[in-house]
Amino acid sequence: MNISDKQKKILALLADGEFHSGTELAEVLGISRSAVWKQLSGLAELGLQHSAVSGKGYRLENPLELLDASKINEAINDQASRLISSFEIHDQIDSTNRYLVERAQNNALSGSVCFAEHQTAGKGRRGRQWVSPYGSNIYLSILWRFQQGPAAISGLSLAIGVAVIRALKQQQISDIGLKWPNDIYSQGKKLGGILVEVSGETGGPCSAVIGLGLNLFLPETEAASIAQAWTDLAKITGQSRLPRNKLAGTLLNHLLPVIAEYENVGIKAYLDEWCGYDCLSGKPATLFIGQQQFEGIVQGIDDNGMLLIERPDGSVQTFASGEVSFNGSAQ
Repeated sequence: MNISDKQKKILALLADGEFHSGTELAEVLGISRSAVWKQLSGLAELGLQHSAVSGKGYRLENPLELLDASKINEAINDQASRLISSFEIHDQIDSTNRYLVERAQNNALSGSVCFAEHQTAGKGRRGRQWVSPYGSNIYLSILWRFQQGPAAISGLSLAIGVAVIRALKQQQISDIGLKWPNDIYSQGKKLGGILVEVSGETGGPCSAVIGLGLNLFLPETEAASIAQAWTDLAKITGQSRLPRNKLAGTLLNHLLPVIAEYENVGIKAYLDEWCGYDCLSGKPATLFIGQQQFEGIVQGIDDNGMLLIERPDGSVQTFASGEVSFNGSAQ
């Protein structure tokens, strides 16, 4: 569903997680109390549950920090700011990646940045849906144009993973690792994912849209459709209210310089750091490529960022793509 202007105003009032009377909400919105109730009922379709208590009013079951361009900009440093050509926050969009892929086709500039409060068709790898409840998490895409072709940015998703870890560590969030090729993990559960979509000439200029989905708070009702173990920053930190705008700015501070310099330095500049965050190395796993599966012990990655698996016969095979599972089912 589309979020209405009245619902956005209600959310701005209820975002603090405190009770607000129906009378107060009705006065601010210029509508009747019964109309307030109807507007609130519609929010449940966006994954926003509320409670109503007689004599107290309404409140959201979980407080929100809605995205605010001015607050994000306060957290962005000068280096990252210089790399941003456009900055957009959408209340609702089908997919931040899809949006910037379309903009790239219409000559949008490098450094186009897009956030969303809610995605109706968020994109994961291999066409999977990315669960995207309203106002809870980070849904971010960045468009960047490269001059040397797709081969020059091989392994970019690994470097992006390193940038995400750096940003989280700056916010004193630890116990985070990386799962080849593009997932952020904590304690064996998925915290976030990276999706890089590249288009352009094989040996010439190309564009890449780098998407990041990061779970800050994922309501259980919204996560019911996720077929793998997941977690969020609220569970990891024990904090119900995380500084979402500050984290958004911090992510840009780390992501943009990595993206801007990648064509010149390549994956080798990030290999050692990535390996330090590798949560698969030394563990038994299964790699799925189409209908094929390969079992063995993960031995990290090679100098080109490809996965190394020691097979049962002792040989070590190299893989450029695939889905890795800890437990025998593709994740």
